Amino acid sequence: MATWQWDPSLYSGSARYYQRGRMPYPQSLADALTTELGLDGSGRLLDVGCGPGSLTLLLANRFDEAVGVDADADMLTEASLLATETGIHNTRWLHLRAEDLPAGLGSFRLITFAQSFHWMDRPKVASIARRMLDADGACAHVHATTHQGVDGDSALPYPRPPHAAIAELVRAYLGPARRAGQGSLAQGTASGEAGIYRAAGFGGPQRIEVPGRVLARSTDEVVAAVFSLSSAAPHLFGDELAKFEAELRQLLHDTSPSGTFSEQTREIGIDIWRP
Repeated sequence: MATWQWDPSLYSGSARYYQRGRMPYPQSLADALTTELGLDGSGRLLDVGCGPGSLTLLLANRFDEAVGVDADADMLTEASLLATETGIHNTRWLHLRAEDLPAGLGSFRLITFAQSFHWMDRPKVASIARRMLDADGACAHVHATTHQGVDGDSALPYPRPPHAAIAELVRAYLGPARRAGQGSLAQGTASGEAGIYRAAGFGGPQRIEVPGRVLARSTDEVVAAVFSLSSAAPHLFGDELAKFEAELRQLLHDTSPSGTFSEQTREIGIDIWRP
């Protein structure tokens, strides 16, 4: 397996599963950012690596305009459809990599990275983002896990999804190394972003934390969560996709015959970086 480098197949086939499979960002996240940054409906938002607009659409009504950029065209199709369905009309969706910014987009009051920064040339993108901010602008780096909750012994209304068994099933089909596009990530995704932001000229961070919550999830939602991952994107399974999904659904049925699960979400951390 080749050493990982970005390629367009990273989330191939995942877009149609993402919105249903990922647990939504809570309204309290938007409220916390509004309070901290004094958002008042003015200015512009740039969501970098926006996927299907999960965060973009949550924040759009706090700005004059919200712009989402992503390297996966199918994700942007889903974002545009969802914006139309929800009646949010102040959004734009642009198909480009973060490394291709600023792309003539001008300046922004807030630039967000939510579960996306680790896929990018981080020093280059952080430097570009700093130059794209308004004089009083900020970057928000959202630390969240939305494809699954935390395991534990606390009582929940329904069984938790069998996360460890699901991961083992994926490994049985795709091998022990974490898959990502045409390559693999033996050591997982990159960390240490604080040093990268500081080297790009940012100060901080100021940390905001949003508490976790308990959500009910259906079998279809848990299946969609698996296929929303770069490490289990549908194209990786090739001709065995249907077989894998059948085994996954059987595993979930054995865990919760009712087809309903409970997830205790992790708290969300938001790091505010200012030039």
